[in-house]
Amino acid sequence: MADFQYDYLIVGAGLFGAVFARQALDMGKRVIVVDKRKHTGGNIFCENIEGINVHKYGAHIFHTSNKDVWEYVNQFVSFNRYVNSPIANFRGKLYNLPFNMNTFYQLWGVRTPEEAKRKIAEERAPYNDLEPSNLEEQALFLGGKTLYETLIKGYTEKQWGRPATQIPSFIIKRLPFRFTFDNNYFNDFYQGIPIGGYNVLTDALLKDIEVNVGVNYFANKSHLDGLAEKVLYTGKIDEFFNFEYGKLEYRSLHFETEILDLENFQGNAVVNYTAREVPYTRILEHKHFEFGNQKKTVITKEYPHEYSKDNEPYYPINDAPNQALLSLYQSLADSEPYASKYLFGGRLADYKYYDMDDTIEAALALSRRELVTSK
Repeated sequence: MADFQYDYLIVGAGLFGAVFARQALDMGKRVIVVDKRKHTGGNIFCENIEGINVHKYGAHIFHTSNKDVWEYVNQFVSFNRYVNSPIANFRGKLYNLPFNMNTFYQLWGVRTPEEAKRKIAEERAPYNDLEPSNLEEQALFLGGKTLYETLIKGYTEKQWGRPATQIPSFIIKRLPFRFTFDNNYFNDFYQGIPIGGYNVLTDALLKDIEVNVGVNYFANKSHLDGLAEKVLYTGKIDEFFNFEYGKLEYRSLHFETEILDLENFQGNAVVNYTAREVPYTRILEHKHFEFGNQKKTVITKEYPHEYSKDNEPYYPINDAPNQALLSLYQSLADSEPYASKYLFGGRLADYKYYDMDDTIEAALALSRRELVTSK
């Protein structure tokens, strides 16, 4: 049997890889982590600009109802009291999200839950006989024309890069109507931002672990694989297999970040722009994630677009053709010689849109299965 320098090589220093690495080290395993980026943390990485922790790859708000996950992360970092309460801007008018009594008052002037329910029923009435075959019909069926055209249509078409009539109806199986004056976007019991930013969490997870950034795994695969008995791969599963069956599809984003010489630009961390003619989907003002009082502010505009090899894959397109393709790759991963050497996990390897708590839960589950049974 080969004499390996490490028990586990972990490809990817994002949240999934960092949690697995922490668990492995704590169980006495020899661990090395590599990442192609110049930093650790994956998409939760924060860049400090003007004393503000800027979410480099889009807004990340930690939220969960899983007490075990919440207690796990609180071993490493304390969280502030941030509650996500985004605002929607439609052609200069502002609306609260998620859809709640504030939203209904802003749309129609209704003041009570019964008035709101009657108005929504009235708005839906022309579409009650629809059998929705696309997202537009599904949204009209669920909420009517005003809600759809004001808060759903433009934003969704920008996000997916195609008309709502060409987007599958399952994308919005339901519309969550909240008949209270509650702007908290999430229903989860626990919520917040790590005090000091997400790098504090990443650094704590990777403490005392050998990490090498700026490393292209595929350019050095044979050498890197030879370092460890097993490999946890957290990148794109189709790329691992050299796109043997074809490429999985994603939507991507690019970001335009500006430093502004004023204390407060929009008064909220997240403002969505729901009109189709506005090219970006939202503006983030990062200081509000941590209640900052710096003299300057930093904002980021998010622009969705098609994924290509020159940008990052953010949102898997989990339609039937892509799921069928994924199944082929998963079958390959479960077969020899791969199954005995390689582990796969994380949003890219699993081709799932994971929230952070989902990522941690999945990484902990894999570590329990793997580390308890390994020698």
